Formats: sequence, structure tokens, C-alpha cells
Amino acid sequence: MNHNIFKEVINSEEELRSMYGYPSELVNNKSITFIDHHCRDYISKSPLLFIATSDPAGNCDVSPRGDAAGFVYVLDDKHLVIPERPGNRRFDSLRNILLNSKVGLIFIIPGLEETLRINGHARIIKDQEIMVHMEAQGKLPKLGIAVEVEECYMHCAKAFKRSHLWDDTYWPLKTELPKPSVIIAEHAKKLGLSQEDVSKSLKDSYENRLY
Repeated sequence: MNHNIFKEVINSEEELRSMYGYPSELVNNKSITFIDHHCRDYISKSPLLFIATSDPAGNCDVSPRGDAAGFVYVLDDKHLVIPERPGNRRFDSLRNILLNSKVGLIFIIPGLEETLRINGHARIIKDQEIMVHMEAQGKLPKLGIAVEVEECYMHCAKAFKRSHLWDDTYWPLKTELPKPSVIIAEHAKKLGLSQEDVSKSLKDSYENRLY
């Protein structure tokens, strides 16, 4: 990072605390170390999560995982498994987990502004007796991301309230949305693919290779 661009940089927690203060007693005590019945219920209703990983050098990645609500399998109060469905085969999350097991998860339920955060250690597994619990569209996942839970807590709704994410009156018109095929074609222009080529590839992937 070119630090010369920024003139006033915060370099210590003391500086942060002098500006924002300290968390409340409720915030300090809302974290638990296991999946209780409330967390289990939340996970059962969540069709989408984001998983954060990093390699030993600190290079980070955040990736979405989604399917029908309840797609994540909870084994017990300390372990859950995220099915690994077909993707783009970059394996950013999986490669990071092989090198650094620490992960962070955020579970989301549509319409609910509070999210569930879980932190812990992950391993890549292929236990068939576990995969059968995550069958979808008649197909079993080949792999799963097993997470041993260290911390669970509810995250407040301020970001969702500020963004009005679930209020469609704030959504942009579809004609104003970014066009992924245009962006991908531009970013991968050395391949000489047109927007139409990329659109066809995406359409085929979404229609034929979701599971």
C-alpha cells in the first residue's frame, strides 16, 4: 500500500478508543462458544453465508456459499459442515483452509437485518456419511468445509439498516445494474472473448452446472 496517499492514519487501538470508546457490557457478553438451539434455528433458516479465509501470509478472501435454507449441516453443538457445490474451480477458500484453518462465517436470512457470526477452525472433508445429509437436486457434494466452532454471536442490524438492503424501494432499476458479462469480458480481454461469449458461458454454467 502506498501510505503517502493517506495523511492521517490510525496506528493504535488507543487512537481508535479515543474516537469511539468501548463496547457495552451486552456486546462484551453476547458471544458463546457453541451452537445453541437459537444458532441452530438461525442456520436452519439461512440460505446464504459468507466465509472469510486467509493464507499464512495474510492474503484474504471472502466467498459466498448459498443453497436452499438449511443447506448447512449441523452435526452437534461444536461442528457444522458447509457443502462444497460446483464453482469456478479457483478454490480460493479451500486452498487457504489447507494452509490456515481459521475461518469466519456470516449467516444471512432474507428480510432479517441481524446476522449470525461464527468463527472457528475449518477442515476439508469427504466423509460420505456426512455428505448424504447435504444432497441437493439428487446430487451429493464431493467435499464439505467442516468448521469447529469457537465463537458464535448475533451481529447488530446497523449495516443492513443503513444500506436498506431488504427494502426494494431502495433497489436500483434493473436497467441500471452493472452487467457482469461486460465486466468479465473487459477484465479477461486478453482472451479475446466478447460480451456475448461470456454471457453464453455464464448461462450454461448457471443452467447446467449448479450441482
